[in-house]
Amino acid sequence: MRVPPCRGISSRCSRRVFLARTSLAAAGLAASCGERSTAWAAPIVFTTRLATRARVRPDLLDKDSAPGIEVVQLTAEPDVRSSHLYMEAQIFTMDSKRFVLHRSATAHGGSQSDPQHQYLLCDLENDCALSPLTSETGVTGASVSPDGKYVYYFVNEAKLNGGRLTLKRVNLDGSDRQTLIVVDAPLVGTSSCPSRIYPLSTISSDGQRLAISAFLADSYREGAPFGLLVFDLVKGTVSVPIQGPTWCNMHPQYCRSLDPEAAHDILIQENHGNELGPDGSIKKLTGGDGADIHVVRDDGSNFRNMPWGRDGNEFCQGHQCWRGRTTWAITSTGTRKPSEAQLIEGRAAAHAGHVGIQTAGGVRNDLTREFPNPHFYHFATDIQGRRLISDAAPTKEGGRIYVAELGEPGIAPLRNFRYLLNPRSSWKKEAHIHPFLSPDGTMGLFNSDESGLLQAYMIRGLG
Repeated sequence: MRVPPCRGISSRCSRRVFLARTSLAAAGLAASCGERSTAWAAPIVFTTRLATRARVRPDLLDKDSAPGIEVVQLTAEPDVRSSHLYMEAQIFTMDSKRFVLHRSATAHGGSQSDPQHQYLLCDLENDCALSPLTSETGVTGASVSPDGKYVYYFVNEAKLNGGRLTLKRVNLDGSDRQTLIVVDAPLVGTSSCPSRIYPLSTISSDGQRLAISAFLADSYREGAPFGLLVFDLVKGTVSVPIQGPTWCNMHPQYCRSLDPEAAHDILIQENHGNELGPDGSIKKLTGGDGADIHVVRDDGSNFRNMPWGRDGNEFCQGHQCWRGRTTWAITSTGTRKPSEAQLIEGRAAAHAGHVGIQTAGGVRNDLTREFPNPHFYHFATDIQGRRLISDAAPTKEGGRIYVAELGEPGIAPLRNFRYLLNPRSSWKKEAHIHPFLSPDGTMGLFNSDESGLLQAYMIRGLG
């Protein structure tokens, strides 16, 4: 059902929407004006040629690799790069049988104007077969619903003070595609439409809210804000609970706890000292003591600090995630003395200024304190918060991927590190490894451009 989420959006079909409706109907796509596709509407026809046969890659293992594991290359189109979604994304069904990846994409997302960029469903029970989920140009921000029934995604046709952002939902088998919300007018509490849409969305553990971040400017001007957009999937509304120029790289992540209150918490990153162009382009990501990480309720209340960085020695790298379904989170840091890249666990404490590590009442736990000279970068945990996977230096040698066991939150270090493999990555930004785990922790996923073209891989047999 079409619900006008923003002021200025009419509940009636405009001429533009009517024209879109007729063109979509002619193409056999879902009906417009936000209505769900009807029984007589023809399904989307996908013509993309996919290399759907996964293949085992024993050559990616070496003499030091953990015993009993197997590497599978999931994508292999010779002229199209493919990638897993950013490791923070919630893209697996909870039974660990199916997940979403994308083609014609870098490790940080696809292009708004690339017609080849699309989301694919990987069915692990069907020989890792790939099937297209989208065909629209501009798809971004995919999230799988917690019940495993749907994929939510956005169609990004946004531009500075114009265009539109459309939230859609489709069943995992590609059926019953629905347009849920269209944002094509200034959002309530702002003077502009969203643009520069962040490529990662995040969905609440109860499946009722979806969040993404965007630039919010009504013209080319200095100091315009970025904001957090929260889509209420039940009410069909959009709110902007927090905004400002320092939120240019927000990395929003809903807490996966099943507690009704914790399910409203979002982990967000604030980039202090950043410099922006008048169109929202990032000229400098951080400055001074760098970024800090916060937790905020999705209505903008209860703003809190994570006790990381901002002391002149420890800097947040900009990668963080919740520890499974707990209210603990983990970040990767860089330290000057000693020169390391550590993984630090923490819990949110009351905001008392942007003081990071010095936050009063902040609880910290150095997870990598027993690993000699740690240099960890991108990481993720299983849904129970018992196992962690991460990439690591030496980057000049293609890197390393490790898996380790998590102990008592806030106290225990990571234990039982197992070296898995050298992904042979170039470590170029567009080809970051970004390892993550299936919810049950038995499979690891990663990217590599070892073949000369970025592709998606899986490690089976983690136990």
